[in-house]
Amino acid sequence: MSSALTDLFPHPIVQAPMAGGVSVPRLAAAVSDAGGLGFLAAGYKTADGMYQEIKQLRGLTGRPFGVNLFMPQPEYADPAAVEVYAHQLAGEATWYETELGDPDSGRDDGYDAKLAVLLDNPVPVVSFHFGIPSSEALESLRRAGTFTLVTATTPEEALAVQYAGADAVIAQGVEAGGHQGTHRDLPEQDGSGLGLLSLVAQVRETVTLPIVAAGGIMRGSQIAAVLAAGASAAQLGTAFLAAPESGAHDVHKQALTNPLYVRTELTRAFSGRPARGLVNRFLREHGPYAPAAYPEVHHLTAPLRKAAAKAKDAQGMALWAGQGHRLARELPAGQLVEILAAELDAARTALSDKGDLR
Repeated sequence: MSSALTDLFPHPIVQAPMAGGVSVPRLAAAVSDAGGLGFLAAGYKTADGMYQEIKQLRGLTGRPFGVNLFMPQPEYADPAAVEVYAHQLAGEATWYETELGDPDSGRDDGYDAKLAVLLDNPVPVVSFHFGIPSSEALESLRRAGTFTLVTATTPEEALAVQYAGADAVIAQGVEAGGHQGTHRDLPEQDGSGLGLLSLVAQVRETVTLPIVAAGGIMRGSQIAAVLAAGASAAQLGTAFLAAPESGAHDVHKQALTNPLYVRTELTRAFSGRPARGLVNRFLREHGPYAPAAYPEVHHLTAPLRKAAAKAKDAQGMALWAGQGHRLARELPAGQLVEILAAELDAARTALSDKGDLR
């Protein structure tokens, strides 16, 4: 693993940037202070909102941290399909006594303004989701002293990340909670994602970049597994979701281990892009009919999700979670990092002992 990255955090544990108010400064600070790499999620925030969170985080920790950006999305959604879906959601709007959102509320997530802030006020690490930034942007960040990572879900995407000039690649397996970071949203490929261990092994043989493995990791033994497969660090999101420092809604945290939610599923129901969440009523009723239209559907359902959260109605919320959600532990984030590191050491020792026996 590139020493430029390993020097930033002693434990090979990265806290995933979870947008929507989950990855708040206090969570990132707790993870970084414990020896992992904490992350802020700039997605769905304004450039100033991102900057204020960075300032707050710097006031909480002197340790390195990262900021994640969403890439602007191309215009390929069918307006007619979005309109049909809006009609289907009319009953939800009536039930929650709210209006549907405007699907044309913007596609670029303020990307240029956020990038400008990060160039004027550099942070240690910046990662990108939903595509690859320009080589010029990556080089500008490098000159500013920022280490860059880009999500990939296939070996081909990882190769494109390397060609663009990123410092490392995040290999995201299909087990991951939240949005899949595919570079292109192709409906015909729904459900065809690679499992993490297979993806890491293939990416390792395709690129020379350091790999951060992401997708369903909840235990130190799993971190040991992805390191053995060729990764240099592991990125965990759902594992930190239940932490008291997490900004997730209490209903969301409780649902992770609630026996009512027995499985997760990739769905377009809430955002128009494949994202893994706990199967609830909204996902079951609307998932099969949601169009490939991100961020239009995200904007459309935003008031519904907000109203459901206000009503503490888990059946109408986007309960993002990875496949390992039942293994969630309600522990302070710093303590969880320490436990994960201890479990990793124990797994490594066990493998070493078995090797000695042979």
